[in-house]
Amino acid sequence: MSDAVNPVPTPPEAREVTEATTGFELFPDRAVVAVRVDGALFDMAATFEPGTWAEPVLIDSPQGLEILRHSTAHVMAQAVQTINPEAKLGIGPPINDGFYFDFDVEEPFTPDSLKAIEKGMERIIKANQRFVRRVVDEAEARELMANEPYKLELIGLKGGSELAENAGDAGLSLSDDSAVEVGGAELTVYENVDAKTGEVVWRDLCRGPHLPSTRLIQNGWKLQRSAAAYWRGSEKNTSLQRIYGTAWATKEALREHLERLEEAAKRDHRKLGAELDLFSFPDELGSGLAVFHPKGGIIRREMEDYSRKRHEAEGYDFVYTPHITKSNLYETSGHLQWYKDGMFPAMHLDEARNEEGDIVRQGADYYLKPMNCPMHILVYRSQGRSYRDLPMRLFEFGAVYRNEKSGVIHGLTRVRGMTQDDAHIFTARDQMAAELKNTLSFVLSLLKDYGLDDFYLELSTKDPEKYVGDDATWEEATATLEQVARETGLELVPDPAGAAFYGPKISVQARDAIGRTWQMSTVQLDFNLPERFELEYTAADGTHQRPVMIHRALFGTVERFFGVLTEHYAGAFPVWLAPVQVVGIPVADEYGDYLDEIGAQLRARGVRVQIDHGNDRMPKKIRTHTKQKVPFQLIAGEEDRAAGSVSFRYRDGSQENGVPIADAIEKIVTAIETKAQV
Repeated sequence: MSDAVNPVPTPPEAREVTEATTGFELFPDRAVVAVRVDGALFDMAATFEPGTWAEPVLIDSPQGLEILRHSTAHVMAQAVQTINPEAKLGIGPPINDGFYFDFDVEEPFTPDSLKAIEKGMERIIKANQRFVRRVVDEAEARELMANEPYKLELIGLKGGSELAENAGDAGLSLSDDSAVEVGGAELTVYENVDAKTGEVVWRDLCRGPHLPSTRLIQNGWKLQRSAAAYWRGSEKNTSLQRIYGTAWATKEALREHLERLEEAAKRDHRKLGAELDLFSFPDELGSGLAVFHPKGGIIRREMEDYSRKRHEAEGYDFVYTPHITKSNLYETSGHLQWYKDGMFPAMHLDEARNEEGDIVRQGADYYLKPMNCPMHILVYRSQGRSYRDLPMRLFEFGAVYRNEKSGVIHGLTRVRGMTQDDAHIFTARDQMAAELKNTLSFVLSLLKDYGLDDFYLELSTKDPEKYVGDDATWEEATATLEQVARETGLELVPDPAGAAFYGPKISVQARDAIGRTWQMSTVQLDFNLPERFELEYTAADGTHQRPVMIHRALFGTVERFFGVLTEHYAGAFPVWLAPVQVVGIPVADEYGDYLDEIGAQLRARGVRVQIDHGNDRMPKKIRTHTKQKVPFQLIAGEEDRAAGSVSFRYRDGSQENGVPIADAIEKIVTAIETKAQV
């Protein structure tokens, strides 16, 4: 790959189209790779009519990078089929920081295969092939894709054929990654055209848009790995081979990304969880079900206890609800209609039969709860409520269970059994905006206490295919959330159609120590579940009014938040969260009793301290506890004992000698009380 760096100049302004013209004519700058009109993206070769406003999409912008990555995925697929003409194409969407493409091949890809594919990609990129969009009808698309069975399936799904009519039974939809192939109003094929001869050398079913030519991919890309996958993500379907890659606007950006990946691998919470003895996933329990070991249990307890104190100070009431419920609760809420695929199968209980086997009492289906909100609604509904009771804030560390597919389970960040720090606030409509503002302020404040302080917000709006309630209510709820979000002064990013079925949502996105983004807290505004459960309160004028409901999870789940913090701190938790806060290391055995006395004073102040009386020599003990990321090591020998002092060693290897015992204790206690990031 070339060492040249793509220039990324200042973006040109949006322009009004005054006569029919192409994107190339509007924006001749090579860094512009697509045109946006009324929110829709178009290729540079598209013609735009007078009276429209056209915005340039730069190659290093979020949408520009998606186009770059999707175009690179096409080049990769072309290289694969050049090497192996029998390979059948699956789908190849852009993903966060990269792309993938699925293939049906007889033999799995190997590292040597990826090297050969990269060389093939370099030749295609150098050839400067043009990406040419072609609108086709279903018959023409089938003719062009006659040798691609997976593409034919997608064409059928798009075209209203028998496959499309039965798509629901087959678990198919256009809402997944396959939308890059057949999403939009038209069926389109993209053809790679040789720059010299004009010959079509490769094609794929695709929605687009794409780069003008392969040359723009240049040097900021790399294939990363291969893995097994299933067609359309279902284990019931054909097993395929997937190749992952990444692509960036410049070689420098690629290098920075690879460095971030290297650092992320060091911080992987699954690796650190084993090394620091925090948690594990025993095979005997099953996939996605974690057990926390004593050290992990200490961290988790501290996380939860501090959160409880803050919630109590903010006026929340604590509730506890069971892990299972009869099906009618989730029928009323709508979860069985909208979320059943994410729930574990029903347990049929309570049925009774006589000696002849005849049913004398009908049973009922029970479900493991996937969320707590319907049960909190029952707490609210357990008695009559007055406007004086509002806002009513209910909080629970509630265990929930979700039937996550095996392919998406990932350490603590995607599990099947989880604990939500779940709150539901019932408020009058005229209190709604103020309560949302207070809630969001509380959320951001508490996240900062755990060491996260770089945020932006995401506003998830109605999915037109998956919602309950009327449009006017949704519009009011969305406008209220947007206003509250903007008042924080944080960046607000749209998430079209990303809301739950019952209401719009603000998500707090937090950047960690190496710049990765994690979705943390969510705040959802809901007019619909109070309607479905017929919730009421008596207003000041004696009338019966419907409350508004705010759903709020601050950590998201305790497990996921634990995993995020582990990676954010690379296992070096701040002193207040560290499972072992202090280790005493005697220079020789005879100084162990001296450190035991200091340890007793620290324990009396609530400090978690251990004295290492093991047989290892002092330097090895220091290395061992440094690897365990203990915040403070107190080392004592003859001079320390005689002076009533200790040597104070920090995690970074720095050391203070001759620190008086009282000063050392105060230094440690202060670091804990102030939540210092030592």
